[in-house]
Order: sequence, then structure tokens, then C-alpha cells
Amino acid sequence: MTTGGYGYEPYTGQPYAGPIVGVTPAGLGTRAVARFIDWIIAGIVGGIVFWALDHASGLPGWASIIPGAGFGFLYFVAFEVLTGATPGKKLLGLHVNGSGGAPRPSLAESAKRNAYMLLNLIPWVGGLLWFCAAIAIAVTVSASPTKQGWHDNFADGTQVVKG
Repeated sequence: MTTGGYGYEPYTGQPYAGPIVGVTPAGLGTRAVARFIDWIIAGIVGGIVFWALDHASGLPGWASIIPGAGFGFLYFVAFEVLTGATPGKKLLGLHVNGSGGAPRPSLAESAKRNAYMLLNLIPWVGGLLWFCAAIAIAVTVSASPTKQGWHDNFADGTQVVKG
């Protein structure tokens, strides 16, 4: 499939009326593997941050986990905005386009796209809310001909593509 994307034309700012020709949307399986690789990387770094804060700050354990959990969100946003892909996506040949086919998402688009990750910061129920959001992403990516999940739509039409 070589279609995908909607939102706004990157140069004119006008609403985009059809698919972006020449891009191949990334499927759910490849995206899931890339996300898993990124979780490992972010988890290791976040774990180190948690351990260091827990041992150096004197804060209760629950308070020192917040920066570690927030690190995952920052990891995804920073890589997407600066390079268009996280290390996991790069390893698998994927790239995140901004709305209208822009070469990478803006800060606002990436923050919107990854905002569901912040659900993990909600005490007691955050993990369950995050899991429900992740399932909804998987379902909407699978059902979309352009392989865009609800989080891509919320982020003004970002899209994960091959290449």
C-alpha cells in the first residue's frame, strides 16, 4: 500500500484532501516491535534515574519513580522531534512523519501523539488506563487503511511510515 496521511499540506497550510502518495504505512507488528525495543532502552535509563533518585534524594520510593516514568514520554518526544524516529524505529527502518507528510512531527504533534504515556503517572489506576489506551491504539491502527491510530489522529495526522 502506498497511501497514507491526512491533515494539512506542509507548505500551504491548507487542509489535505487525499492520501499522501509515495509513502508506505508501517504495520502494527513492526511498530509494536520497535516500541518494545524503545521500552527496553527507556526502561533501562528510567530505571537508572529511579535508582539514583531513590538512593540519593531521601524521597519516598513513590516520589522518586515519577521522573523515571516521565522519562519514557520525554524519550519518545525528543527522538521524534529531533530525528523523526526513535532508536527502535530506526533499527526497523521506520519513520514518524508530521501532519501533512512533514519530515518529522512538531513538538506539539509528538507531545499529543505520546500523551497517553503520561497516564502511567496517575497513582493506582494509571497502568490500567495506559493499557486501555494502548489497546485502543492497536485496534485503530489495525482498522485504518493508512495505519494511523487514534493517537496519530489526535496529533493532527502524524503517521509512522517505512523508510
